[in-house]
Amino acid sequence: MSSPDNERSPDQEKKIQHWGLVLWPSFLAACTLEVLIFALVDPGEIHWPSELGNPSRQSVYTVAFFAFWLITMVSSRLVLWMTVSGQDVNDLSVSDRPAD
Repeated sequence: MSSPDNERSPDQEKKIQHWGLVLWPSFLAACTLEVLIFALVDPGEIHWPSELGNPSRQSVYTVAFFAFWLITMVSSRLVLWMTVSGQDVNDLSVSDRPAD
């Protein structure tokens, strides 16, 4: 049995679904990019600028993965943003206005 305190509102459910639609595909895309890029490039053989020193392979893999994830997250978010209909935008703008 669930108590009323644990139930989510439809807005909360929509936000959770929205984040799932953004985070999961972008995570999978970042994993794929990581495998493809580092199958061809060895971070140990890259000549880094002297300010960066000589980073370990593990740190390059980690930073690259999160950079790929961030880029693909933005891409996924833009796709969802472009799928919003004009009617949905109008409904949101009307609901955000204070009542007279």
